[in-house]
Amino acid sequence: MATVGSGDFTYEVLDDWARLPEGWAIGQAEPACDSQDRVYIFNRSDHPLMVFDREGNFLREWGREYLTDAHGIYISGEDHIYLPVRESHAIVKCTLDGKPLLTMGVWDAPSDTGGARPDGTMWKAAGPFNRCTDIALAPNGDLFVSDGYANSRVHKFSPDGRLLHSWGRPGKRGPGEFHIPHGIWVHWDGRVLVCDRENNRIQIFTGDGEYLGMWTDLARPCDIFVDSDGIVYVVELDAFMTILNMDGEVLAKMDIGGAGGHAVWADSHGDLYIGHNQEGRRLVKLARQ
Repeated sequence: MATVGSGDFTYEVLDDWARLPEGWAIGQAEPACDSQDRVYIFNRSDHPLMVFDREGNFLREWGREYLTDAHGIYISGEDHIYLPVRESHAIVKCTLDGKPLLTMGVWDAPSDTGGARPDGTMWKAAGPFNRCTDIALAPNGDLFVSDGYANSRVHKFSPDGRLLHSWGRPGKRGPGEFHIPHGIWVHWDGRVLVCDRENNRIQIFTGDGEYLGMWTDLARPCDIFVDSDGIVYVVELDAFMTILNMDGEVLAKMDIGGAGGHAVWADSHGDLYIGHNQEGRRLVKLARQ
């Protein structure tokens, strides 16, 4: 088996980790793990939510009735799963066996952002949602959504789905300007990290949207996971992965060949599950050595 990385960040590459039922395939994949390290794969296929154990054995599927376009995923400490359904402009909160508990946004009703300007950004920012991309939870239960493919905003919601605040505007340079806010994470100290993909940076804010700083020198960052040690894993569309600490110091960079990374989650053992952006290689496990 191939290995990548070095030192504390050395991994075995497991391309064929997920054992699928015969005839099944994984589409573009968004992985997350529950409290028992079961792996949930929200993906664009005929089987939109697949569940595996840590060894890659298939356990079950659900969601065919309403999960039509995967983009982003989050599993809370209480084992609730949040699923952005991008082309339906909504986010569904479910139990781990697929029972819907809450819907955020109006199904199939995008907000008005005026379409794309010549530089690819939107003409204006708008409310929730227009092709939302990702969701993360703060320690107090507040929800933060990157609303990104056809909007330029971050939205903050109460735990029961009530909109509290939005920030961001279309743009290519300034703080708080976004061109595809693609992935989002909330650190335990309340800092909100946003992958500003087409601007090649991660912007950092307070929970109320006050700009704190940015990390640059990234290659179209797509998604973020921060582990319990404060290590930040950033997958990139035009590279593969950069690993940093919460001060923005780069600890490692990795490349497994082919197209870049699109989504990332880590289990309690430090193994990484990567939604890869290469046809025929949609899900990769990196087993920490």
